[in-house]
Amino acid sequence: MKSLWINPVLNKEIKLRFRSFKGFLGVIFYLFALGLVALGFIIVSTMYGQAAIFRPEESRMMFTVLSFVQMVLILFMTPGLTSGAISGERERQTLNILLTTPQSSVTIIISKLVSSISYLLLMMIASLPLYSIVFLFGGVSPSLLISTFCIYLITMIAIASLGVMFSTLIRKTIISTIVTYGVTVFLAGGTAFLTTIIGQLFMYQQYSQSIVPYLTAMFNPFFILLSNFESYLTDEIQRLSGIDFPLMASFIIIYVLISVLAIGISIKKLRPRMKAQKRIG
Repeated sequence: MKSLWINPVLNKEIKLRFRSFKGFLGVIFYLFALGLVALGFIIVSTMYGQAAIFRPEESRMMFTVLSFVQMVLILFMTPGLTSGAISGERERQTLNILLTTPQSSVTIIISKLVSSISYLLLMMIASLPLYSIVFLFGGVSPSLLISTFCIYLITMIAIASLGVMFSTLIRKTIISTIVTYGVTVFLAGGTAFLTTIIGQLFMYQQYSQSIVPYLTAMFNPFFILLSNFESYLTDEIQRLSGIDFPLMASFIIIYVLISVLAIGISIKKLRPRMKAQKRIG
């Protein structure tokens, strides 16, 4: 178990992520984007408001905007960090060397995944001082902040696992990147579109119910994030679908299953030829 978390592969990946100049620039631009949004929101709110003050309800709105911007950044960056984890080694012709080391397939996949998630966690932790502005003006509870960051973490792990899986299955990094971004766009945008359209169809039909809005909403991280702030959305989805099971719990379960399945496929497909040769021998 110790070798799973402390091994040469993980050490190398962590050093490459955290000691490179690109990693430093990534954190800087990430914080710059969030800081620009926060500063712009405060300026607009005080400039066009009736009084040049920043009220608690506006602070809650700023927290919502920052949360959605951070979710967009996470969904944009995660595929780029993970979709070349294995295919990049293959293109550099270092994968065969890596597979001849004593490290198991589980260790290699988990190390690649943990290094990418650790870099994203660093960005999330670095953004906490920006959220302190919200607590300065009030309107947001610490429990809301914790639940929001839990949604980030669950989404991040699932998308990162999909990126590693496609990187293992597809030989070319550019193709695996496109596929990962395509799946991410569908989870973020496609399911939101389906939820909105189907919800509108059944909204004015009092006795009509369909489980489809519930099924599409539980895959969408933006809808789950919004329902974390506005509970009436969850109540409306449950009314339309007739399902009383909490939407947040369904989101956690389905994304954990996606992560486990993607990691399992990655581990199994990392050495398919070597296993076949062992069986023949």
